[in-house]
Amino acid sequence: MAVTTLPDLAKARRLVIKVGSALLIEQGKPRAKWLATLAKEIAGLSKGGTQVIVVSSGAIALGAAKLGLAKGGRGSLADAQAAASVGQVELARLWSDTLGKHGLIAAQMLVTLDDLEDRRRYLNASATLERLIEAGAVPVVNENDSVATEEIRFGDNDRLAARVAQAAQAEGVLLLSDVDGLYDRNPKEDGAAFVERVEGVTPEIIAMATGDSTSGLGSGGMLAKLQAARIAERAGIALAIINGTHNDPISRALDANRGTLFLPQGDESARKAWLSGRLAPAGVLTVDEGCTRALANGASVLAAGLTEVEGDFRRGDLVAIFGAKGERLGQGLVEYTAEECRAILGLREEQQAEKLGYAPRAAVVHRDHMVRA
Repeated sequence: MAVTTLPDLAKARRLVIKVGSALLIEQGKPRAKWLATLAKEIAGLSKGGTQVIVVSSGAIALGAAKLGLAKGGRGSLADAQAAASVGQVELARLWSDTLGKHGLIAAQMLVTLDDLEDRRRYLNASATLERLIEAGAVPVVNENDSVATEEIRFGDNDRLAARVAQAAQAEGVLLLSDVDGLYDRNPKEDGAAFVERVEGVTPEIIAMATGDSTSGLGSGGMLAKLQAARIAERAGIALAIINGTHNDPISRALDANRGTLFLPQGDESARKAWLSGRLAPAGVLTVDEGCTRALANGASVLAAGLTEVEGDFRRGDLVAIFGAKGERLGQGLVEYTAEECRAILGLREEQQAEKLGYAPRAAVVHRDHMVRA
């Protein structure tokens, strides 16, 4: 079914629910009573025919409390990794026990950024999610912070939830937050207006957000949630931000129709949806104004339009594409190495063979392997 209103999410065939650390953990301990109400709601959704996937934070906070680490385990990368190693066991047990009281089987699934950035591993993760759901389990997904580094990680579970929704072919994503949804400015400011519905995450929508996390526990603020909404909308998935601080948070928000709903803006092919959701480009290509205009009309990136090459990438890697004024135009899979791109920068096709020593390819980034921003 198509999700067009907030209450529709309760009828979705497959729904991803993201739970943050600040909602799940308080002073190093689970908010057991609150979680019990959420588990009851998940069970109700399951009985109603909705297949639920949970994306849950909390491993670092739980592990830090058990190990007695300062700053909630976020004082250093080593502390965070150690806390996550201990906390992942605790988090899995917490979800298993809580969902088990409703006859549901929890399945822990730890992923890294590379698991969803690499196409083959992404398809493997997708197949695993599908099989778990077919078997009747509730996948509980978290980033594997015990091995993630500062450079190679999602960094927040909002964007992870959107990527998991892509991989699972979900119809909707619910991000449980500490506010009702998106406001046109910081909700603490006088005159802040609530935004009920968003049809496309534009630069104007992004400008409404700040990157601040009010809890001090989590790593994602409103900006991360908008980035998640952008990933979801391009894949044809509805995403909503609701207030998760109360007991029975889902039914409370859906019954009151209170939250911000981001409507799907397209239904790209599975490959292009995966490509648009990738988060870690290996390099940057800057193009001139002529190429910028051509890209707006669906063209490929040609060497003649290149003005600058940054990074050290290989053929097939993801690169970001920027215009002459610094505007992000899109991203795609590059047909040359960084060294080759520098060698043919600004050259027309007839000049490229001499530099490369072989016949040039049709494009630096072909339109079939590129998505616009």
